[in-house]
Amino acid sequence: MSSVWLPCGDYHQNYAADQGWWQTRFIKGKMILLLLTVFVGIPLFAGEYWVSVGTMVGYTAMGALGVQLLIGYSGLLTLGHAAFIAVGAYTSTMLILQFPWPHALMDSGLAYPISIIVAGIAAGLWSVLFGLPSVKVKGFYLILTTMAAQFITVDFILTQYISQIGGRGQAFSLPPGTIRIGPWVIDNERSVYYLMAVLLTLMVIVLANLLRSKPGRAWVAIRDNDIAAEALGINIVWYKLLAFFVAGFMAGIAGAFWVCNTAALSPEHFQWFLSLWLVGVILIGGVGSIQGAIFGSIFMVVVMELLQMAAIPLADYWPSLLMDFAYIKDMAFGLAICAFLIYEPNGLAYRWWQAKNYFNLWPFSY
Repeated sequence: MSSVWLPCGDYHQNYAADQGWWQTRFIKGKMILLLLTVFVGIPLFAGEYWVSVGTMVGYTAMGALGVQLLIGYSGLLTLGHAAFIAVGAYTSTMLILQFPWPHALMDSGLAYPISIIVAGIAAGLWSVLFGLPSVKVKGFYLILTTMAAQFITVDFILTQYISQIGGRGQAFSLPPGTIRIGPWVIDNERSVYYLMAVLLTLMVIVLANLLRSKPGRAWVAIRDNDIAAEALGINIVWYKLLAFFVAGFMAGIAGAFWVCNTAALSPEHFQWFLSLWLVGVILIGGVGSIQGAIFGSIFMVVVMELLQMAAIPLADYWPSLLMDFAYIKDMAFGLAICAFLIYEPNGLAYRWWQAKNYFNLWPFSY
């Protein structure tokens, strides 16, 4: 019985078993239930409004995974991650609208999938460019460098130059039916949600496997003590730049996904507050945990939606409340960060870990 339910009753004979994703049949059942909930339960039984909320949770988690890799696993502080999401979004959009694709690729629906991969690579390389100063600086100075990426990319290059291509002014709009993957046309809330779920699942799998590999162990060593890591023979320059590339690649994927979830793409979607928001997500969810990025995204998006739902009835007595909600949202974000830093500095992932341990070790929860 213990080998089925309790992880403390498992004895691994090799490294592969010790590093297995699903240690027991009970954990396997939990993960299958989770996947069924994400891919079947929510899109089929939730209303369109809550499906769109789920999409926003996934988009936030996709962006937060890259921030988690840099801050939580590599110890590289960043406050400009929205810039790399923007690079991915604009790369994908420009490839779809401006690139002379062969008719065979357009007709077969391969233009958008290819643009997602190219967007990830472009954002990754752009991230490496602004990650180069991490070779010489760290901490507060690296924060300023990543903030420079935000202002140079979004406020200067995208706003003043890229957005003007084609005489569209400030926004790019994709005609209906443009976003396709093969015969699958992504043109409604549920299809957008399914794409998000697939991309987020793949990103989590890739990042989790990277963290269990040689680069992942090197990133953690650099985070804990970069001088000691270098003394042990770890090429800290290479692994820092690799962390920036992987984080930028994931941000580019998130940006390319965002293209299908907006009617018109504008630099206003990628302001500096989004970078700050993503850092707040991992602080609330738990720094140094993939689950933390997901828990933090769920908490922040759902709480803000509930606040907005609560504000709608009050608008009859406070007419300007809905117009002022953006400021209320910022205030709630700041209060949530302060509350978690004071009362739960390890984040929601730590509480989830405690709850799992209590359940797994019950009734011997010592």
